[in-house]
Amino acid sequence: MPQTADEPDAVAVRTWCALALDALGREREAIDAINVYPVADGDTGTNLYLTVESAAAAVEAVFAAHETGTSVPSAADAVRAMAHGALIGARGNSGTILAQLLRGMAGVLAEGTGGDRMRLALDRAAAWARDAVAHPVEGTVLTVADRAAAAAGRAAPGADTAEVARAAYEGARAALDATPGQLPALARAGVVDAGGRGLVTLLGALVQAVSGRAPERPYEAVPFVPPPADDAECPAADGDGDGGPAFEVIYLLEAGDEAVERLRTRLDTLGDSLVVVGGDGLWNVHVHVHDAGAAVEAGVEAGRPYRIRITHFAADRAHARPEPARRAVVSVVPGEGLAALCREAGATTVLARPGEPPASGELVDAIRRAHAREVVLLPNDADLRHTAAAAAEQARAQGVRVAVVPTRAAVQGIAALAVHEPDRSFDEDVVAMTAAAGATRYAELAVAERQSWTSAGICQAGDILGLIDGDVAVIGQDVPATARRVLDRMLAAGGELVTLVLGRNTPPLLADSLEQHVREAHLAVDTTTYEGGHQGAPLLIGVE
Repeated sequence: MPQTADEPDAVAVRTWCALALDALGREREAIDAINVYPVADGDTGTNLYLTVESAAAAVEAVFAAHETGTSVPSAADAVRAMAHGALIGARGNSGTILAQLLRGMAGVLAEGTGGDRMRLALDRAAAWARDAVAHPVEGTVLTVADRAAAAAGRAAPGADTAEVARAAYEGARAALDATPGQLPALARAGVVDAGGRGLVTLLGALVQAVSGRAPERPYEAVPFVPPPADDAECPAADGDGDGGPAFEVIYLLEAGDEAVERLRTRLDTLGDSLVVVGGDGLWNVHVHVHDAGAAVEAGVEAGRPYRIRITHFAADRAHARPEPARRAVVSVVPGEGLAALCREAGATTVLARPGEPPASGELVDAIRRAHAREVVLLPNDADLRHTAAAAAEQARAQGVRVAVVPTRAAVQGIAALAVHEPDRSFDEDVVAMTAAAGATRYAELAVAERQSWTSAGICQAGDILGLIDGDVAVIGQDVPATARRVLDRMLAAGGELVTLVLGRNTPPLLADSLEQHVREAHLAVDTTTYEGGHQGAPLLIGVE
């Protein structure tokens, strides 16, 4: 990357992420279509896109933290953010390996820039990625990364960053074309490796980011060619085919180095496609297994696993994908309790964890999982309006009719879902759901983290804040009393139904006391209570 100052270095990282995300967005479906190894589940392009989206979001967060000042992030801050974002957002086998590639590059580029540093960064990335895979296979993204690093190393002495990146790109192109001759599963399908194809796309974006010009020879996507009928039942190695493991298990893990080494050994006996990436106490674990529970239990023994994702391959292989439904609802929810409630109502859910709002790629993924011609998207958070709009635009480009109902809270989403009627016309259904959400005032209780000015006065650390429609309206000392004051304020303007959504650590008798308060103080108002299971806010309130 340019050596003149920190600013172009940091901006180049930001530009690389943006260009890579844009390119993977265009090529995602083509890469998905050639995904036949290690499991032919058609999601490599999508997983790479989601991983890079997480990396790009982390870089944007670093830049946002500098918006109030006159400086921009350092190159070191930007590349470390990119690597960390990829690590925590890695999806699938390909995304996990990509996270390790970026981590290897970041460790070198954080210490300096220039052609020689880029050579070393690409070399370390390839080595670290190979070390992270329990049983490396030639003809995969690992081979493409090795050849890219080797080509970068052969660049002319004194070559600048752009020249080294261009050499790596050309080396990766040549290596990708050779992958069908190295891996029988690719040869049978007549395709190149999907993960390697994604890496070529990323390196092409890197060339453009550091030189200002796209590669002169863009790689042409290879169309998918189905395997011959007599080979259709022939299983490939390492999990491909009907004889492979039934589950993909991925989780983030907080653990020490020694515990992770023991975990690698344990998971290697349970399954295949094992990739463990990360360091400094935070790891991303990926494995294909028959016993998903055992893989998670091994993580518990090693440390603290979280953000656990389990995909059932066997179900996808055993059942043909049905025709798309006419209409579906996708709802973002803050807790498992509400997720279960929305799923019972027929919605596809996306879990929003505290401090981890879903990215647009996750919403697009949920829209795809809903498998419908028409989708109503409920973001249930004012801060997700732009993310939801971007996801809707991407889904529309894929032929899905999507409408975003601008719900700003989970209780508004519940109200909208309650009036959803798939037998109505799409426009009528969206109007009814929007009206129901708009007629629902929302509130939540929160704990003040520090002393600060609010619209209701000065609060102290530990105070209970009652926020109505997003603004602090009540400051109290305990949850029950503050909740009663918030309810009285909201019902003073009228209301027919109160919805209470309890957080994970909400006092057990709170719901009963609030229901009694509403009965005694507000005639003809019904109350409904749900176990939300969310963290953070002890109580969400809706008034219709």
